[in-house]
Amino acid sequence: MVSTKPIGAAQLRAALVPVLDWLDGTAEQPPRPVLATAVRTSLRAFAQQYPGKAVEVRVPPFAAVQCLPGGAHTRGTPPHVVETDPQAWLALATGRMDWSTAVQRAVVSASGHRAEEIGALLPFGIAGRLRHSE
Repeated sequence: MVSTKPIGAAQLRAALVPVLDWLDGTAEQPPRPVLATAVRTSLRAFAQQYPGKAVEVRVPPFAAVQCLPGGAHTRGTPPHVVETDPQAWLALATGRMDWSTAVQRAVVSASGHRAEEIGALLPFGIAGRLRHSE
């Protein structure tokens, strides 16, 4: 079961700091559990910052969340979906890649007119302010 306890800035920072060098291209990919924690924690924090069920953000194989206010989706494929890989999600969340670049490079797939709204919200919160010195 996924925890509904709010993700604090310190918890988000602790999850993301171990992947920053990898995102910046100065280190090897972190171990799978470290990567999974960074993705899951940042996705949950994003969904908590932008609650709702209008858009589903998927980062396989680790997690998917629903966010943004609006119509709830309960069965089948949601009408508004953003899907990307772990590295692209973390780069978007931390401001190391912008939305238009991600779309241009085809590392993010956005379907439905509401999916594009996600790009305007990235990077988000403390995640977008993390640097090497954190």
